[in-house]
Amino acid sequence: MKTAIVASTLLFSLSIAQAQTKQADPKNYVSKVWVSDLGNGKYKNPVINADYSDPDAVRVGDDYYMISSSFNHVPGLPLLHSKDLVNWTIVTHVLQEQIPVDVFNKVQHGNGVWAPAIRYHNNEFYIYYPDPDFGIYVTRAKDVMGPWTAPELVYAGKGLIDPCPLWDEDGKTYLVHAYAGSRAGIKSVIAIAPMNTEGTKVTGNSVIVYDGHETDPTIEGPKFYKRNGYYYIFAPAGGVSTGWQLVLRSKEIYGPYERKNVMDQGKTTVNGPHQGAWVDTPKGEDWFLHFQDKDAYGRVVHLQPMKWVNDWPVIGIDKDGDGRGEPVMEYKKPNVGKSYPIATPAESDEFDSPLLGLQWQWQANPDGNWAMASNHGNLRLYTKQIPQDAKSLWDVPNILGQKFPADEFMATAKMTFKPNDKLENERVGFIVLGQDYSTLSVKSKADGLYLNYGVCNGAVKGKEEKETPVTKLKTNMVYLRVKVTAGGKCNWSYSFDNKNYINVGETFTALPGKWVGAKLGLYAVRDTQINDSGYVDVDWFRVEPIK
Repeated sequence: MKTAIVASTLLFSLSIAQAQTKQADPKNYVSKVWVSDLGNGKYKNPVINADYSDPDAVRVGDDYYMISSSFNHVPGLPLLHSKDLVNWTIVTHVLQEQIPVDVFNKVQHGNGVWAPAIRYHNNEFYIYYPDPDFGIYVTRAKDVMGPWTAPELVYAGKGLIDPCPLWDEDGKTYLVHAYAGSRAGIKSVIAIAPMNTEGTKVTGNSVIVYDGHETDPTIEGPKFYKRNGYYYIFAPAGGVSTGWQLVLRSKEIYGPYERKNVMDQGKTTVNGPHQGAWVDTPKGEDWFLHFQDKDAYGRVVHLQPMKWVNDWPVIGIDKDGDGRGEPVMEYKKPNVGKSYPIATPAESDEFDSPLLGLQWQWQANPDGNWAMASNHGNLRLYTKQIPQDAKSLWDVPNILGQKFPADEFMATAKMTFKPNDKLENERVGFIVLGQDYSTLSVKSKADGLYLNYGVCNGAVKGKEEKETPVTKLKTNMVYLRVKVTAGGKCNWSYSFDNKNYINVGETFTALPGKWVGAKLGLYAVRDTQINDSGYVDVDWFRVEPIK
């Protein structure tokens, strides 16, 4: 019976995945707050000014596909598409739920999907991703839009992270990886394990091929390539926000490996430029996608020119000829043979589709009862009882969030609250969620609806939210707005006509979550069980420049 249940669950997950692909990110969506393409043959960095951390990418024909870490957020493993490496759209999520399901039905901040790798081999896409508590998984698909196979455990073990495969010319297959010190008790080393030809199981013990303790502490995130008879391991070192991009090379798979720092911050403002993907164009150019840690804004994606000198890559611009580049902030676009329309990952949502837009993710595996994606053009969120052990909204699974889209922007939600009239303390709202959070919410009381402003300093440490009443509402419809300015400074306001906004509370400084940037979130909760929940209809959610 257990086997039958597992099989039906997998089939259900695949059917969801196939349905989800029909809700692709609109190809013509253009952000109002950040566009990298300058429209004159040049682009500015970051190419995606949002938290797509630990990016990896592959070119298949004329198409580029990029994936990133998603940690505890579901659906997971976002997959983006581009024709020119500058204009990107989200096209699907590879994981519609996180496994083990019972573990990720509960919020697991910072756990789950860490730095993944994507490759195309024998007419099939492979994505390897690590879960630091369980091991390294692989999922495969003939079509990038799915269906993707159920994740297979390639390499079981705590602390195994950052995998990347290599299929060698002699038919042998290898997996490079790193270690998370928090689980494995060792870090700052890179290892290689042999795999079966299919790339679905390791067949022997890992061999440590590089130790970075002396010169390259916290080396991690390796990506594996072969060129001109050399094996190359591209790996960041020195720490997420302060490090550099290292490249190792050897004529032998297990080394010894030479090392070279091929890009660092130099005199630029791009701190810790590292961890990403080498890709080329059909015209023969080389490029490197990587992230920059911007604190509350998350790890944003940059694109750097790359060239080969004496069989070493040079990433960015090498101003002094030492083989070490610095990041560019503006550069000519890659030569891909033609021009493509400007496009960006979706942000605003009018909620006109029966499926959630791909910019949205939950904090844990959804149970199917949290939302109706389009109810007459509204997103309907049903109130759900807060987990008994939750200290604050930080611990609530049914927060529907999306990434900060730019350094400065304004986000507004039009909401109509219809609580269960037999229940008090149902609560719906808009949140900026991180290790601290702030929120504007509407709560039901026996004598009506009240607008409240809440702040939780130390949410990550289990602190409770401090909720302050703002006003009693005369209507159940309200516009909630947050303005975010440089440094993650957040200012809240509300309106009843979307014209005259009333400011609420003091300026709140957003903080990142665990390994992720702050999130813009919508939620509907209650503190007791009942036989029929209330709900909020969100007519639209719009991201715009600050007025």
